[in-house]
Amino acid sequence: MKNKNKRTSNRASMASAVASIFAEVPTKTLNCKQLAHALGLRSEPQRRALDAALTDLCDQGALLMVAPGKYRMNLRQNHVTGTLDRQTVAKKTYLVPDDGGELVFVAERSMGCALNGDRVRVLLYPRRKGHEPEGEVVEVIERAKTEFVGVLDVKNSFAFLNVDRKQLVHDIFIPLDKLKGGKNGQKCVARIVEWDDKSKNPIGEVVDVLGYVGDNNTEMHAILAEFGLPYKYPEDVEAAADKIDAGITPTEIKKRIDMRSVCTFTIDPRDAKDFDDALSIRATDDGLWEIGVHIADVTHYVTEGSIIDKEAYRRATSVYLVDRTVPMLPEHLCNGICSLRPNEEKLAYSVIFRMDDFADVKDYTIARTVIKSDRRFTYEEAQERIETGEGDFAEELLKLNELAKILRTQRFAKGAIAFERVETRFDIDENGKPLSVYFKEAKDANKLVEEFMLLANKTVATHIGKPKKRGEEPKTFVYRVHDVPNPDKLANLAEFIKRFGYKVKTTGRNAEVSASINHLLDEVEGKKEQNLIETLAIRSMAKAIYSTDNCGHYGLAFNYYTHFTSPIRRYPDMMVHRLLTRYLDGGKSVDAVTWETYCKHSSDMEQLAANAERASIKYKQVEFMAERIGQVYDGVISGVTDWGIYVELNENKCEGMISVRDLGRDYYMFDEKNYCIVGRNSGKKFQLGDAVTVKIAHTDLLKKQLDLQLIN
Repeated sequence: MKNKNKRTSNRASMASAVASIFAEVPTKTLNCKQLAHALGLRSEPQRRALDAALTDLCDQGALLMVAPGKYRMNLRQNHVTGTLDRQTVAKKTYLVPDDGGELVFVAERSMGCALNGDRVRVLLYPRRKGHEPEGEVVEVIERAKTEFVGVLDVKNSFAFLNVDRKQLVHDIFIPLDKLKGGKNGQKCVARIVEWDDKSKNPIGEVVDVLGYVGDNNTEMHAILAEFGLPYKYPEDVEAAADKIDAGITPTEIKKRIDMRSVCTFTIDPRDAKDFDDALSIRATDDGLWEIGVHIADVTHYVTEGSIIDKEAYRRATSVYLVDRTVPMLPEHLCNGICSLRPNEEKLAYSVIFRMDDFADVKDYTIARTVIKSDRRFTYEEAQERIETGEGDFAEELLKLNELAKILRTQRFAKGAIAFERVETRFDIDENGKPLSVYFKEAKDANKLVEEFMLLANKTVATHIGKPKKRGEEPKTFVYRVHDVPNPDKLANLAEFIKRFGYKVKTTGRNAEVSASINHLLDEVEGKKEQNLIETLAIRSMAKAIYSTDNCGHYGLAFNYYTHFTSPIRRYPDMMVHRLLTRYLDGGKSVDAVTWETYCKHSSDMEQLAANAERASIKYKQVEFMAERIGQVYDGVISGVTDWGIYVELNENKCEGMISVRDLGRDYYMFDEKNYCIVGRNSGKKFQLGDAVTVKIAHTDLLKKQLDLQLIN
């Protein structure tokens, strides 16, 4: 019995050794002699063991005998489908399997004509001991992206669209009859129509000519197109919207709570045109305050499944670039009928609170209303009244501010986190050229509006999501959720900040951990390491998303939270309005799976819009600094990679990069755990948060790239 076990073990070991050899050369055919030589087999018993192992591997389907005594790996044995994800820092591509299994490494040489984000079928190579799973793309099932932005290079008999290498490694070949009027040097959008493994370059056709490089409209449209976002409105959707009438008839008013006589106003940025929300305030006979949060009743005008609704869903959000807003809804709706403009009767969806002087909500009503705003305030105008106590509606604004401050204090006492990052804004001329940089700071007027919007969102989510009695199943709803921090990232943060003498809790109740993070943020304020530690703290947080699965909102310390207050610019708010109406009318719960799909689409589009906004800011930063070549600035290292360090300039928050090759004659190693790069010979270290002095060396608008030079 012992001998039999030994023979079985030897046979299995031989098979494993043979499989390892084929794993090194998965596409080659090998014969018995080559295998014996590779394994160092000389005796006859060893050769018989090799023959037996080859038979076993063929029986298992791992190998194919392509001719007598000749074998190769069965490359069709194991396939897995999933989505390709190129990891930016590691510069490696992995397949994320559909079934949630282990990631599969796909080398550049094994990508074929697949691109990042594509859904593909990958052939798995036999697993090598001590190595991660690896494979090669054998089929592109679905393209994540087929349209690309680039600059036309037109030759005598053909043309190419030169594309940013971050988007597409190969330029797109364009036949001359597919240029759609595009000329040499113009930025265009082209669609790939044909591409297989046999062709080095994809073949495409121009679908839109954006204009010449450097023109502001061309560049802003190019940024939108780069992220697959629309930059113009379909004419049929505009036409459908233009036919809609405000419809504020006596019959409609009777269906609603009439609040036209109540003191009401909007507070928005000075350049805003679409007013989603308004606030009303009046004292009640029983010594309380009635505070109304009134939201544009968009879904009264945009019916579910209509051509306007389908376009709004596709966009999912308005996009805010440096110089423009690309609206989710047609202008007739977003800036006209739905916008809560002053001195105009408007239909609203409202949450009306009754609260005391301590901001304790005694009761609330959620209802459709008709309102009439008395005044349109900019944030600056409202802030002036709060600071001076003078001007129209100063008394009402002061009371709202007093209540908002109490709500804010209560929120932080329950564990909300106080992340308040400075936002960069540009003053631009009529041609879109940036003239100066300023920083957007949240003052009391901003926080006033924020607190009442948060209260309305929380109230709506709680009203629908929280069961009224024990054992009751909550109806499907759209929540804005924010999960707890990543434990590993939080532990890394705690370990890293020890060197600066700071501490942060990583375990315990959510409120305790949040309080500890807030205490840390207070401690670092004004210190040289503030930027570094704030950045790392934000990175330890999860991203907020939309979901039907409610896990609460960690950052706000709310058990129930949704987005109800901005339906003009966010599709999830329209979804919330529709579900709210359905459930208030006694309707049955909707299908969770279907609505979760809507939520994911909205989250994805929100991320794309944020990426486009950042790209437009980056473009304007580079454009602004192009006239400042050679000037010297103080800055802070804001990012560290193995190819260089990123520096944010203190004066204007513009960010540029110093390449590793420009840091001196040394080999720099990237220490990801400690957020730094270190010179192997000199020991010189560049760490996230370090103060540096730099000179503006070069700007490249095409790549949105600002190159800096370190000043020793």
